[in-house]
Amino acid sequence: MANMNPLQFAYRTQKAIGVTDAAPIYAPLPGFNKPEGNLRCCVYSPCGRYIAWATTDTVAIVDASSAQVLATIAVVNVFEVAFSPRGTFFSTWERPGKDENGDASKNLKIWRTIDDAPEGSQKEPIGKFVQKSPTGWNLQYTSDEKFCARSVTNEVQFFQSHDFSTVWNKLRVEGLTDFALAPGQSHNVAVFVPERKGMPAAVKVFNVPQFNTPISQKTFFKGDKVQLKWNSLGTSLIVLAQTDVDKSNKSYYGETNLYLLSSNGTIDTRITLDKEGPIHDVEWSPTGKEFGVIYGYMPAKTTIFNFRAVAMHSFAIGPRNTIIFSPTGRFVLVAGFGNLAGQIDVYDLEKDYRKITTIESGNPSVCQWSPDSRYILTATTSPRLRVDNGIKLWHVGGTLMYNADMVELYTVGMRPMLPENIPTSDPLSPVPTPHSSAATFMGTVKTPSKPVGAYRPPGARGMSTPLHFRREDEGGAAHVVSNGAQNIGPNGFGRSRNQVPGAEFSARSIPGAAPVETVPGAEGDENLSKAAMKNKKKRNNKKNKGENGETNVGGLAPPAPHGKGSGSGNEGRSPDRRGGQHQHEQHRSRSRNNLRRENNPGRSRSNTHRNGDAPPHRGGGAPLAPQVETSQPPMADGLLSPGSQNPLAKKLRSLQKKIRAIEDLEMRLAGGEKLEDTQMKKISTKPSVTKELETLEREGR
Repeated sequence: MANMNPLQFAYRTQKAIGVTDAAPIYAPLPGFNKPEGNLRCCVYSPCGRYIAWATTDTVAIVDASSAQVLATIAVVNVFEVAFSPRGTFFSTWERPGKDENGDASKNLKIWRTIDDAPEGSQKEPIGKFVQKSPTGWNLQYTSDEKFCARSVTNEVQFFQSHDFSTVWNKLRVEGLTDFALAPGQSHNVAVFVPERKGMPAAVKVFNVPQFNTPISQKTFFKGDKVQLKWNSLGTSLIVLAQTDVDKSNKSYYGETNLYLLSSNGTIDTRITLDKEGPIHDVEWSPTGKEFGVIYGYMPAKTTIFNFRAVAMHSFAIGPRNTIIFSPTGRFVLVAGFGNLAGQIDVYDLEKDYRKITTIESGNPSVCQWSPDSRYILTATTSPRLRVDNGIKLWHVGGTLMYNADMVELYTVGMRPMLPENIPTSDPLSPVPTPHSSAATFMGTVKTPSKPVGAYRPPGARGMSTPLHFRREDEGGAAHVVSNGAQNIGPNGFGRSRNQVPGAEFSARSIPGAAPVETVPGAEGDENLSKAAMKNKKKRNNKKNKGENGETNVGGLAPPAPHGKGSGSGNEGRSPDRRGGQHQHEQHRSRSRNNLRRENNPGRSRSNTHRNGDAPPHRGGGAPLAPQVETSQPPMADGLLSPGSQNPLAKKLRSLQKKIRAIEDLEMRLAGGEKLEDTQMKKISTKPSVTKELETLEREGR
């Protein structure tokens, strides 16, 4: 069939509204006078016949083909305009206010687009309602425009589209917050009731007007709000459920789950996704037989499912968050917008999901298919980005066809087309000739230079990136998100190490285990600075002198003073300095023990040093005799060691934990908090727990 509606797009800037005929003309619509001033909105009718816009005091309806003004309505403060599916009716939404009596004004009005009123007479609305919220303000129509519906408290009201004076029928559901009329021939409606009073959320499907029993329903938890998406046939419904808060602390935006229902009740299932993370986007194909989902932590995964929720094909993972099917259902674009790079991958679903091209679109905020599936429109709009605003038109093969730079572009949209008017020619061939503006724009685009990337030290340059630093789509490991219960570092791939700035790196050691000797020079001296290398050599030389026994006489080693070995560095010092050092070490040991006792008040005291040295002499007399090292540590040391497997130590730690829990409950009770019976019973056990703890401490000594 011939194309009844040539390709066209309309846009609204800060100062004017324009209509442009697209390929192959790329020129303003002949006879269209650009309206200027304070323009609130601009919208096409779904059938593509009309275009409407609103100013501060009027609403205009224009024929999109001839630019003829069909109606001008004097109505003030209109912020939104919308059409019915076939353009027979249109609605206006005004800013909420009050009438002369102080009541809420009826700010939602329904008009007939073309009526039989005499020329020059004032057009009157055929329906008026009070609609305070701008979210979901418009009526929902069936595809044949036979019925329309709107939501009020706890019910959905149905009207016959030609008569808004009386409510034709009502669907009453306690607590409903959202509904969606199905397209196609079946007059079905889906309603959503969120969780409340411990009851699960529910989605129910009814057939209009049999509202006694739902024909399909699904109940689930974790559903504070939903998106209800019908396929084009009205036979299947996708429910994208989302919570306001993610209790697992994995996302700022709540948890998301996906469900599929059929209108005849044969399918009622949760769609299982094989990658952990949020659901970024989901959309039905215009054919109504398949849908696509983008899900998982970045880089995300994109999968095509059939109408029974069976996975048919998965595309390569990448930074993507938007999926849009072409109007004919042959192509699908998978893109990354928002905070992503703006790349658009185009796939041919009829050619074994073959990838056609990748478009570098920049940073668009609008992306649409042309009705014939031959072109892709992208635009950067305000207020999201106030610079580089403009419109680009791309061929499905990836070639830029048209470019128009604009100042503060607010909205842009392709002219819709009824399915029976869509041409059947091949969108891929022949490739049309680009407009001159495309060549001009490509001439100003700089050739992208190779990204500099992260800094790499000289020793690692020229080498491939280690696997644990690569993204998942580059062959690295999958990103792991933790809520803090596991030893996961800030980058999600391992535990971080606590180090003192300027100190040498020290490997983790097991308490009580012998230190591991390292070979001097084997730690990677090439990574040390000159000063660090010099200090390290001094320490090694000093250590080697003590080990080689330079102070030995006749091959016999002298007794080590104060229990220290020959490598302690005290041999050449005076007794006063040695005593001063022992006092300093004793002071540091006391500080550490005091801090340990403050942090662990229930643990037994011990002056035993962890390094096995004898305790320093407190007085100024003769040094203490060296202690004989035993194979088994004393009980007190076993209780103090966190790595001990002594049953007595385990019991002691358990009792200390109970005491802390009881003291916490006592503090809450003193603060006026009402406790449970089990908590009060736990407080009453404090004397027995304390007595048992004291007994164990005496045994440990």
